[in-house]
Amino acid sequence: MRVVVTGGTGFIGRVLAARFLAEGDDVVVPRRGDTSGVDGADVVVNLSGEPIAQRWTDAARRRIEESRTEGTRRLVAAIASAKARPSVLISASAVGYYGARGDEELDEEAPPGDDFLARLCVRWEEEAAAAAALGVRVVRIRTGVVLAADGGALAKMLPAFKVFAGGPVGSGMQWMSWIHRDDLVSLFLFALRSAAVAGALNGTAPVPVRNRDFASALGAALHRPAVFPAPAAALRLVFGEMATILLDGQRVVPKRALSLGFSFRYPDLRSALHAALGP
Repeated sequence: MRVVVTGGTGFIGRVLAARFLAEGDDVVVPRRGDTSGVDGADVVVNLSGEPIAQRWTDAARRRIEESRTEGTRRLVAAIASAKARPSVLISASAVGYYGARGDEELDEEAPPGDDFLARLCVRWEEEAAAAAALGVRVVRIRTGVVLAADGGALAKMLPAFKVFAGGPVGSGMQWMSWIHRDDLVSLFLFALRSAAVAGALNGTAPVPVRNRDFASALGAALHRPAVFPAPAAALRLVFGEMATILLDGQRVVPKRALSLGFSFRYPDLRSALHAALGP
């Protein structure tokens, strides 16, 4: 099988590409903006995008939006013009789709929010969904906080915790919808191999936790206290509007993945952190 993975050198993409290679697949990781490999591919996985975790200046917003909406539009256009079209497009999205919803439990049927990230995710998913009109099965995976020690949010948290300065963010009451990176990669592969899977899937573990409980579990895993909160005012000063990602959160559950038969290797936070951090 020939697989194109945009963003294939990133935090998630490099592990996914390695899984495909280990299973004997031919993997193409194009440079940003290069869609030439789409013609003749069996599957396209779309992970490309400007990092969200940065201060949202006007220029940053444009980069974040264009890398996802325009990038996905170009990818679908390449599928449309291909002589041999792929049969499946799996496109990343984010739980930011739902916006800040407090304690409301959110499955894939929940409506979108109306902040910057939610509106971005809606447009991003709409661009990917356009491939369905071309006879392509489209899956949109809304990822939560992805856990692995060599990148992503967890890698940014570790230094503070290791020097006994870690703790909850803001009030600590906001929900964190998380997933171990190995489970997320397995979910992508599950979506590819299961013909019944189309539309949105929440790429999160079954049990979201409050931020204070996440901090406590991480501190316990590292044998460190987790009593030094990061004040909301300071985070807003440093990150501006982007701080809402850290301070609000969503309580997202993977209802469709579970109903379709997906099995999580790390369904609870303790086992996921143990696996991510190692012995």
